[in-house]
Amino acid sequence: MNRRIVILGSGTAGTLTANRLRRLYDRSEYEIVVVDQNDEHVYQPGLLFVPFGLAEPHALVRPRGRQLLDGVEYRRAEIDQVDLEADRVRFTGGDSLGYDVLVVATGAVLLPEETEGLTGPAWGKQVHTFYDLPGATALHRALEEFEGGRLVVNVADLPLKCPVAPLEFSFLADWYFQRRGIRDKVQLTYVTPLDSAFTKPVAAQALGGLLKEKGVELVTEFTLGSVEMDEVGTGPGGGGRLVSYDGTEVPFDLAVVVPLHGGAPYVGRSEGLGDELNFVRVDQRTLQSKARPNVFALGDAAGLPASKAGSVAHFEGEVLVHNIGRHLAGEPLDGSFDGHTNCFIETGFHKALLIDFNYETEPLPGHYPAAVGLPLLKESRANHLGKLAFEWLYWHSLLPGRDLPGIGSAMPEHGKSRPGPVKPADTAHPAA
Repeated sequence: MNRRIVILGSGTAGTLTANRLRRLYDRSEYEIVVVDQNDEHVYQPGLLFVPFGLAEPHALVRPRGRQLLDGVEYRRAEIDQVDLEADRVRFTGGDSLGYDVLVVATGAVLLPEETEGLTGPAWGKQVHTFYDLPGATALHRALEEFEGGRLVVNVADLPLKCPVAPLEFSFLADWYFQRRGIRDKVQLTYVTPLDSAFTKPVAAQALGGLLKEKGVELVTEFTLGSVEMDEVGTGPGGGGRLVSYDGTEVPFDLAVVVPLHGGAPYVGRSEGLGDELNFVRVDQRTLQSKARPNVFALGDAAGLPASKAGSVAHFEGEVLVHNIGRHLAGEPLDGSFDGHTNCFIETGFHKALLIDFNYETEPLPGHYPAAVGLPLLKESRANHLGKLAFEWLYWHSLLPGRDLPGIGSAMPEHGKSRPGPVKPADTAHPAA
């Protein structure tokens, strides 16, 4: 009887893993089953563009099952819990499915209800998010109707999917309002729990400098505690206030909030599988669960000190798929995943930045993937075109489990330059 590999989740990480496994192993060796609770695969990088009218919502969605290669079984079901002792996934309604190897790839979920007042009467009106398709669509209408005032972009707390997306939104908002001819009527503010624009000093200086150049106020060390709305016509900003846990307030007329994130709820119901945020505890080099040797996790579902970004899932998938084979063959696992991440950062006006880094190496200037390549930490039209081209690569190369020529899971060292000590950026100030 064939051994069964069950993959929970058919987003980016789950789909590319299933397809890589199917390409590598014959169906006579392994049965591969992918489970998800709905059949809508959303191209999440496109959500950034929807509010600005640069992407149509319907064009970002495709059926999940159609992204899987022949020989991969797709099962639609709601997961209740994983029984690690019995090697079974239990579904709502009583059905269950046994596995020899389990891969958790159910991503991260938005938890706006965890922040006091965020989903109150102003949700979808003066307070929005672009981190899901309904939110991005509603925000498009809100931006079209916005004629001036204070627009605040806020990251509630870490971790979050695609950490650079809120910065990109701020840059694109500057471009959008300039295009509409009302930039002088809009005060843009970027509010973050970090102590700078980004987590690492070289990139923080570059991105903080861009915010300053574009006239975007940067408020740091602000962890969102609640959202409070003013009565019509009263209060600072005439709309509402973001309030941090220490009582600091940032007024707004229109707020764009990235809500708290957590892992899938069933992880919390599966004893031993996840951490306090329902992300799966895994070895950061092998992606093997710390709970059971036949359980792995990747993508946004994994509790790793790496960015929750699509590129990470791609690089993880290369290592994880081979480790599944090694585990089933009783061989030592490959501990080569280095946290490799790269991200295009759209900056408006048909330009973008590119950053490339891993666990040990912060984003540095230079070129990617080698000395001759796309510029790193530098605005360019080439990077913007790379960002746009990624959508085609996503559907036709990344999801089908194909390797990208010249781009492997290990972060390339060639092409990067290491500058001297970085002076603290003068563009940020803590909330006061």
